[in-house]
Amino acid sequence: MVLILVASALPGCSPAVEPGGAVKAEVLQSDKPRLAAASLEEARVPELVAGNNQFAIDLYHVLFDKRGNLFYSPYSISLALAMTYAGARGETQQQMADVLRFTLPQELLHPAFNALDQALASRGETLKEEQRFRLNVANAIWGQQDFDFLAAFLDTLAQNYGAGLRVLDFVKAPDDARQTINQWVEEETEDKIKDLLPAGSISSDTRLVLSNAIYFNAAWKYPFEESITQDGPFHLLDGSEVTVPMMRESERLGYAQGAGLQAVELPYVGGELSMVILLPAAGRFEEFVEGLDGQQLEAVLADMSRIEVELTMPRFEYESGFRLKDALRRLGMTDPFGGEADFSGMTGGLDLFISDVYHKAFVAVDEEGTEAAAATAVVMDLTAAPGTPVEVKVDRPFVFLIRDIESGAILFLGHVVNPAA
Repeated sequence: MVLILVASALPGCSPAVEPGGAVKAEVLQSDKPRLAAASLEEARVPELVAGNNQFAIDLYHVLFDKRGNLFYSPYSISLALAMTYAGARGETQQQMADVLRFTLPQELLHPAFNALDQALASRGETLKEEQRFRLNVANAIWGQQDFDFLAAFLDTLAQNYGAGLRVLDFVKAPDDARQTINQWVEEETEDKIKDLLPAGSISSDTRLVLSNAIYFNAAWKYPFEESITQDGPFHLLDGSEVTVPMMRESERLGYAQGAGLQAVELPYVGGELSMVILLPAAGRFEEFVEGLDGQQLEAVLADMSRIEVELTMPRFEYESGFRLKDALRRLGMTDPFGGEADFSGMTGGLDLFISDVYHKAFVAVDEEGTEAAAATAVVMDLTAAPGTPVEVKVDRPFVFLIRDIESGAILFLGHVVNPAA
């Protein structure tokens, strides 16, 4: 996830840099250390997460396209935009707060992100070395050399996001700078996200790039047995079928159902993160998506009970990429992308606006686990009798998410309409 701010009024030129590929960026770190994180409750993380999760659903509705699979990290997007929000003022700040569902004031919002970010970084620490999973979240700020950013802005990012300012020369070597940022993203995502910034995305007008990379690789707590995976049909939205490898297992899993919906939760090793599959009834996928909101999702998760589930689901692997400027504008975030932008909290002037927001995400799900680098109003009580296995056959389009169980934060969200694509 990369967010680019450009200058609407260019300052003086900076020294030339010879072109020739990625360059090493000097890091100008604030002298303020990262703050020790308060508890999730003390830092008002539940309020932050509720807003973040609703934004995740809002954005999903805008990005939704039934013609293909979709996957993204709403947490990554919220985090990068929160770093930008630290410098927003006036109507720009208000529009960003409304769209991102930020209800906490600036002085509480960033410490809340700090607490959540550090809590996520600690996941898996108590596991044995051979059981550990990878959940890596990294933030970086890339600024034009000799361009003045306010110390208070840099302090906020250092104290709450652990991000120092990495100096590049966008004026004289924009493509070298682009390659440097792409290389950082690639390294932080274990080579899964390549070429996030396309050619031409960085120009000599660029003054600041805020980047966030998130990488997740974990084994299931209850792995599927590869020996019983068999090819089976998956029913597409147009009524046709594709044949794909279907994994099978019978385990005690979190389960809920309602009118036209089955939901099942698959924990990862350690039990701190999980994947939730939301399976609408046949023919009701689009209806379910249209009615999905944060409250409904919260109700589904709260209604989960551990019962014996006979689960069949496909393997899948795919990548999604987005330029989010239009999606965010449709949600109401218009001023930050044009001449009305007020990011005076970054520079003290009105010389910056966001040119675009780039996001790319990768997911792979198989028998061993997951690697990822994203309309029922009421959920009813279980209808299955205790001890009776419930069959969940994921053989049609479904929505899925990966979440942190303690905080409830949605890290990734997506849907699969064709696992063979």
